[in-house]
Amino acid sequence: MNLVKTPEGQQAFKERHADLSQRLRSAFLLFDGHRSLVQVLEATSALGVVKDDILALVDRGWLATRESSAAASASKSGSPSLAPAELGLDVGQKRYQKAYPMAVSITGALGLKGFRLNLAVEAAMGYEQLVELAPRIRDAAGEKAYMPLHRALFEADA
Repeated sequence: MNLVKTPEGQQAFKERHADLSQRLRSAFLLFDGHRSLVQVLEATSALGVVKDDILALVDRGWLATRESSAAASASKSGSPSLAPAELGLDVGQKRYQKAYPMAVSITGALGLKGFRLNLAVEAAMGYEQLVELAPRIRDAAGEKAYMPLHRALFEADA
């Protein structure tokens, strides 16, 4: 089961909600829709995160399955007037899905120097927000480390 962060979960993360302890914050960050529940539990087992902790986040609405999250966003944007814009969003979404893990990796590799930038990347919920952070990532990481992210964000074949 692959889980993703919900907007409510992102907000709780940003506000450092009391129910989201440091060990759960670490696990929460790993849910990107690509990693399975088992993979996240394995990665955070040393922190003491167990399946019940993750299921509690799902119950609170801070995490959702990738499928239910996609269905919810599709039902919210069911207006026929949005049809032309959805084509552009689809390209942006694909670029975001490819660039997001790169951005997290680049900013994570910066250590404490990039901690706040890493939090900003984790909070980015779409292509546009990630594009806004691109100059800061380039400045912090350097041109060489940034170039794969630039290609993923801005090149047509990305």
